[in-house]
Amino acid sequence: MGEFIVDADVMARTRFGISQLTESLAGLVILRSPDVRPWHRDWRDAHVDAFRARVAADPVAEALVAHAFGASWTADFLTVPPTAPDQALEEELAYLESLDDDRIRADLEFVAGALPPVLTATGLASTAAELLRWVWQHTLSDDWDRRSRVLRADVVSRTARLSSEGWSGALDGIAPGVRWLSNGRLQVNAHPYPPRDIRGRDLLLIAAHSRGSWVSWRLPDTFAVVYPVTGMFAAAPLPLPEPLVRLLGRNRARLLARLGTPSSTSALAAGTGLPIGSVGGHLRVLLDAGLLERRRSGREVLYWRSSAGESLVQASAD
Repeated sequence: MGEFIVDADVMARTRFGISQLTESLAGLVILRSPDVRPWHRDWRDAHVDAFRARVAADPVAEALVAHAFGASWTADFLTVPPTAPDQALEEELAYLESLDDDRIRADLEFVAGALPPVLTATGLASTAAELLRWVWQHTLSDDWDRRSRVLRADVVSRTARLSSEGWSGALDGIAPGVRWLSNGRLQVNAHPYPPRDIRGRDLLLIAAHSRGSWVSWRLPDTFAVVYPVTGMFAAAPLPLPEPLVRLLGRNRARLLARLGTPSSTSALAAGTGLPIGSVGGHLRVLLDAGLLERRRSGREVLYWRSSAGESLVQASAD
């Protein structure tokens, strides 16, 4: 299995984050995959025909995509992590566009072996960057505000678990094959790759609307694990039962509907777009009404539906 060898300094500097380029690559993977998660299906169905037409119109891009993704490896030039949080897509694409054709072809050959003549073309980095720009501009950018709130909600949830449960708890269930092994060992996938010593380097954990997880690096100093945002966050919000909205008001109904699992005030604010003060006020009302329970977890207070709250949500849905 693949492992990172780390030390206390690496883990102390490790941070969760999001990335527009990573989100675009994750979207590209979903668009070219026949098997997608249920919560990605509506998005894929809405955009897959346009994506196929875009690729078919550019034979170089079509060949590049066909050879960049292997069974257990993606061409390195596509997966480089950001150097800082919250960079714009153009900032992240600057590194890709700086690569020469020989580097791109070497990465593709590592994944897929001998390349077809069409990939002797020049400007391969620009071709890859333009395809990722197309995915961003035509399928993601208009929905980025909502998507980024979803991703940040997952990040907040993981960070809260880190403060109360340590790295073992924060990484629990983050992705198949990813887990804390203790003794300075972080399993990053289930493939039989040799361990990589990243002591003295920086590590990022990047949330994305992805099919699964992957590992990336910007040598020599930055490594990353991309992980899929959990299904309960990844899907667009379900319609609220109107009886619940009429009883509680729309914002309180939204919060109660989200609290089937424990969440913090900051995570709820990130996931709903409501001001954190408003979220806190609504939670107090729901708590006083006996519809929520709460407990402290490290520096966060977690809320979830009480049995009365669960019964109310279920009855309204029925």
